Amino acid sequence: MRAPTPTQELLRLGFTDPRRAAGLLGEPVLAEPLARAEDAGAPLPAALGQVADPDLALLTLVRLLEAAQDDDGAPDLTAVLAADGGHRRRLLAVLGSSSALGDMLVARPTDAALLADEHAEGVLDLTPQDEREWALQAVGADPADPAPVATVTGTDGVEALRRCYRRRLLEVAAADLTSPDPLAAFPAVAGALSDLASAALEAALAVARADLPDHGRGTRLAVLGMGKTGGRELNYISDVDVVYVVAPGEGTDEDEATAVGARLAGALAKNVSGAVGAEPPLWPVDANLRPEGKDGPLVRTVASHVAYYERWAKTWEFQALLKARPVAGDAALGAEYVAAVEPFVWSAVGRENFVEDSQAMRRRVEDTIPAAEAERQLKLGRGGLRDVEFTVQLLQLVHGRTEEAIRTAGTLDAIARLAETGYIGRDSAERLDECYRYLRVLEHRMQLYRLRRTHVIPTGEADLRRLARALPGEGQRSAEALERRLRTVRREVRDLHEDIFYRPMLPLIAQLSHADARLRPEAVRERLAAIGYRDPAGAVRHLDALTAGVSRTAAIQRQILPAMLGMFARGADPDGGLLAFRKVSEALGSTHWYLQMLRDSGVAAPRLSYLLATSRYVADGLEALPEAAVWLGEDEPLRPRTPEQLAREAAALVRRRPAPEEAVRAVRYLRRRELLRGAVGDALDGVRDDRDRTVLSVAADQALTTTLEVALRRAAEQRGLAASPTRFGIVAMGRLGGQEMGYGSDADVLFVHEPLEGEDDDVAQEVAVAVAGHVRALLGNPGPELPLPVDSALRPEGRNGPMVRSLASYAQYYERWAEPWEQQALLRARPVAGDAGLLERFCALIDPYRYPADGLDDRALRELRRVKARVESERMPRGVPASRQLKLGRGGLSDVEWTAQLLQLQHAGRVPELRTPRTVEALAAARDAGVLGEEDCELLVTAWTLASRLRAGIALATGRVTGAKMDVLPHDPAQLTAVARLLGYGPGESVDLEEDYLRATRRARAVVERIFFG
Repeated sequence: MRAPTPTQELLRLGFTDPRRAAGLLGEPVLAEPLARAEDAGAPLPAALGQVADPDLALLTLVRLLEAAQDDDGAPDLTAVLAADGGHRRRLLAVLGSSSALGDMLVARPTDAALLADEHAEGVLDLTPQDEREWALQAVGADPADPAPVATVTGTDGVEALRRCYRRRLLEVAAADLTSPDPLAAFPAVAGALSDLASAALEAALAVARADLPDHGRGTRLAVLGMGKTGGRELNYISDVDVVYVVAPGEGTDEDEATAVGARLAGALAKNVSGAVGAEPPLWPVDANLRPEGKDGPLVRTVASHVAYYERWAKTWEFQALLKARPVAGDAALGAEYVAAVEPFVWSAVGRENFVEDSQAMRRRVEDTIPAAEAERQLKLGRGGLRDVEFTVQLLQLVHGRTEEAIRTAGTLDAIARLAETGYIGRDSAERLDECYRYLRVLEHRMQLYRLRRTHVIPTGEADLRRLARALPGEGQRSAEALERRLRTVRREVRDLHEDIFYRPMLPLIAQLSHADARLRPEAVRERLAAIGYRDPAGAVRHLDALTAGVSRTAAIQRQILPAMLGMFARGADPDGGLLAFRKVSEALGSTHWYLQMLRDSGVAAPRLSYLLATSRYVADGLEALPEAAVWLGEDEPLRPRTPEQLAREAAALVRRRPAPEEAVRAVRYLRRRELLRGAVGDALDGVRDDRDRTVLSVAADQALTTTLEVALRRAAEQRGLAASPTRFGIVAMGRLGGQEMGYGSDADVLFVHEPLEGEDDDVAQEVAVAVAGHVRALLGNPGPELPLPVDSALRPEGRNGPMVRSLASYAQYYERWAEPWEQQALLRARPVAGDAGLLERFCALIDPYRYPADGLDDRALRELRRVKARVESERMPRGVPASRQLKLGRGGLSDVEWTAQLLQLQHAGRVPELRTPRTVEALAAARDAGVLGEEDCELLVTAWTLASRLRAGIALATGRVTGAKMDVLPHDPAQLTAVARLLGYGPGESVDLEEDYLRATRRARAVVERIFFG
């Protein structure tokens, strides 16, 4: 294989203009360094190939070597370049990343000595006090003096402080650029840059004092750093935001001190930013965050600041104060200012619409970005630095009034503390931290190039390539790789920002009083009593149990509970809701998703609190199946599962459980879960009248279908048979057949079988009886999962007849003995499980009896009316007014169902549309066929629907699904209120529900009297 040419080798090393690079490498000034480095086994071109921009580094190196030849104080750069040491790495890294710092070294080659090992060690470990001493000594001021005065004054003093700053900046940049992990080093780099700026401000103030006759001795002036300066997270080049505070010294009045303070502040800014001397300005000093901005006085006393913040300050001004920190001048006065304004910061959340205003301000900032820059704005754009900073600051301001641990100025420190205290999830905090570090390091690399303030990501190939090579990451050193990574980071930041910054819980928490937000016992008891808790002391005990300790779980509970207490109070039973919440939380508190969902989701906390405080059925269900709480975070999990979905899930469960009991137990669990899903949906949606069909009956159908499969296999195996000798089917009857089940309904069924050809009838009957018995036992026996009682009392001859009949036996019975009530019961027959052909033949068998071609004869009609009257007189529970009995009462469920079924028996023989097992559909078909008036139909449907919803509401409110009270309109005001709330009635409208029901059933009964009884 041929050796690469010099041009190819330079391209491989990263040079983009190999011809020019080859020419520069041939410059005489590089001859000795190149040779010595080659001899030492540390070739210089390879070292240049490691930096961000090898072409820039080589060109600047040649210029530096040429300049050093004429500077007797310059270090021996040939020796530096000859060895692969830290000095060479730092020098080349600076030359390859910053043309501005390279130019500074060319102008002063002696400064290259600052990059030697003895200077580089501990560069990022210096304290703010160390930096202050360096800067003050540079202008001849005494660091021990509380109000130091420069002895190097005027232009000389300004140039001295600027040179001192830039020399230290060079050292910090070199340490940053050669750090093995720039993201990890970022906080130290940003802190060092902030301390350099603070020291420069201190030195500039010392020079300003020197220009006054009395050096300003009668005036105390403090400089407060704001923004990134205050947070010790400054950029390489940025406006330094400050606020000035003045106070008179002994023997000086306030007006004089204010005037002198303004002169000192003006001179300080000029010394840093003005056109003074040969040294260029450092960076703008921006005092526009002061009260009234540009229109306000440059300096104020502490009292004047406080007066402004008490009366006039806007929301954003309190957010700005979050980072206020004394950085120069009178430290005691600065601390006094911080102590005076800090209460405003942590009480600002109590201002009206505070959270909404903060969110709106972020949106306005985005709207101000020019369209051409929107996608490349690193600071203000979507997924940029401001997304992280606004997110963190809003959380601090909302929660910081009660959580002192998160009161910190630095963004990364705040992220860590918010994670420790549970206000941000650990994963989210880790991602925010990493993305923010990456964006800030990218910002630093962009600014270092020319030491100019910029936040717009360049578009040029060379600029992007230089940035990519200056950032960490193997395989990420191309412009395309940088763009891909940046898109990923910004997308992740934006997603986190939108998830956290727009948390629905934040405005709710912000609206709480300070005492309520802190959950102080006395204040909480008063609040709980005021908003409707019956036992405030008991509620406080639950709160104590949920929030006690220093665990992350307790910390998150302390965040969300103050807002959720009011949510529980919107339900019918806030005390019960809080108790149930405690039980669910204790069951799920250690999971990673539960409290995070309540904190971050827009709907989970309101839904859960309402459900637990309104529905005992749901509360009991969530205590038994706490993992179902995950449904509340989104809408999709609450949607009913389709029959096909349930069938697939049931089949999978059975395949994994060969034992019949275990298989059916899994199916019973599936039904319990779906009942809970239906109950949650009912409670949230106002108890819709179709939940029985889409959830409750579907779940029962699947339970019967799967259990029958298991029972057939078990019966055959017990008899040593390879397969069942008979076809088997289950026919749904009653409310199951009509798909009108309630939460406590039994499964009314008929069992039918048909021996296979050649099989013995007695054996087939024996197996069929065993199958039916297995179905009833597997579903109905007590156990850990909710039973489904299977009732076959509607079979021929009732409980006195055989539990299972063959198809031929049914045919014989109905032909000879069918009674009108049995014909009526068959109207609800619906195939549900088993052999499809057999079920089809069974339906064909019973159709002539339930849909008689000539309708009912007079004898049958009289018999139905007699039975109905007997039911009303004998089965009505004692002591219950007929007007309040939902099932058997006047105008109730039974009245409407018997009327609909009478119309079916009379007319379904000639009106096929009447052939439906569902009550409301039958009434609608009767109306459409002209056998029931439209108004009568509406009255019957209204009464039946309201009674059905009431039954479901009573079950949901009380948690009881059996017993006489299930079918009685409640007298108890508390229970009636709970039911009314579930049915969508507002607070105080339970009487309206009562009146609506009594009126609807009274009108329906009139229709029943006329149509059914004639």
